[in-house]
Amino acid sequence: MAETWSKREREKKKQQNKKEKAERKQERKENAKSGKSLDDMLAYVDENGNFSSTPPDPRKKVNINAEDIQIGVPKRAEIDPADLIRKGIVTFFNESKGYGFIKDKETQESIFVHVNSLLEPVKEHSKVTFEVEMGPKGANAVNVKLSS
Repeated sequence: MAETWSKREREKKKQQNKKEKAERKQERKENAKSGKSLDDMLAYVDENGNFSSTPPDPRKKVNINAEDIQIGVPKRAEIDPADLIRKGIVTFFNESKGYGFIKDKETQESIFVHVNSLLEPVKEHSKVTFEVEMGPKGANAVNVKLSS
């Protein structure tokens, strides 16, 4: 069976590639710095997170207790329900549409209030106590009562 010209060319190319690969391998072996000691291969990290070839000074060593390390977010402290109750004044209330705004006395922010969140009917300039609940569009006042 006779080989075609393209088959011979492919075989030549394969042999050439094998030969080049072997030459590159031999060159890497010759240029490699074999026989490195373990100390030459080690890298150290300093207190700033930078790599260095010199070991750290043992006099600067700081001992850290594993219990002092916090991973993640610390647990949230329990909130006292009395802290949630705020005081404010109704700055605007539209009875026909059923909504209005309360100005918080402490933060001076305007908080939306809906008629469904009222426990007693309110009017403009009424002093009220309320709780704040975050809704999809921002803070909403809930459990709104008239205060004395």
